[in-house]
Amino acid sequence: MHTHTHQLSVGRGGHLNRVFQFGIWLNVGYVILEAIFGFFTDSMGLLSDAGHNLSDIFSLLIALIAFKVARRKPTSEFTYGFRRATVNASVLNAIILYVAVAMILVESIRKLFHPVAVDGTLVAWIAAAGVVVNGITAWLFLKDSKDDLNARGAFLHMAADTLVSVGVVISGIIMVSTGWTLIDPIVGIIIAIVIAIGTYGTLRESLRLAFDGVPRGICPENVAQAILSVSEVKSIHHLHIWALSTTEVAMTVHVVVDKTTNIDLVIHDIRHVAIKKGIDHSTIEVETTPCHCESCDVNQ
Repeated sequence: MHTHTHQLSVGRGGHLNRVFQFGIWLNVGYVILEAIFGFFTDSMGLLSDAGHNLSDIFSLLIALIAFKVARRKPTSEFTYGFRRATVNASVLNAIILYVAVAMILVESIRKLFHPVAVDGTLVAWIAAAGVVVNGITAWLFLKDSKDDLNARGAFLHMAADTLVSVGVVISGIIMVSTGWTLIDPIVGIIIAIVIAIGTYGTLRESLRLAFDGVPRGICPENVAQAILSVSEVKSIHHLHIWALSTTEVAMTVHVVVDKTTNIDLVIHDIRHVAIKKGIDHSTIEVETTPCHCESCDVNQ
């Protein structure tokens, strides 16, 4: 006998859609402004930051599309629906950021060996606008960043962008004060390093979910012990936990009970335990005879 629960959080998905849309348009306006002034001032700091912000726009757009696709209803061919799109989007976004990092590094190193004059005052003012734009966008994603990988990625990117813009402001001030133009490509290199370091955690978690790894924050051993603590459960095996999307977690488990056990009550209690552990979708198979095959190791 088996049963399952299935909860789909679409309300918060609608909220995130609106947040992503606002963030996209806000950053589109800033990237256009930054790219224009970066080109005319020949500032590597501004151009590299504009390139990074452009990649962020694509990342936000990909995430937005993924959320829309994820809300489509399941079909006979895709019985889980399309919520996996949010996981694939997070992987793609991390890859896009590393491509942007490579481009920034190449151009910054070139400028380092072939420096050009830069209008430090204009650079500082444009970057200051970036502090405001990126700060507002990061704040929009702050609330949802605790529960969704794409939202967390967007928040980390925008928070890092805010710090990067602060760095560009500082470089502009230094150029005005000292005339040291090499600070501009140096800031570009620092930006690339900051992005690479900040993106690593998101890339690692995205790949973990893409390969059906246990989502961060859920310990299989703790889940197993919680299920074993349910009254009448004698043993468990074939416990598997993976991500349906960046916000939903699934679990399958076989539990062994006595023949006289109230199976419905046991299922209800295990379902409650799973939800408390952050697992939305539980498939529970109840058995009255212990499994003795090699694949059914104790509690696995």
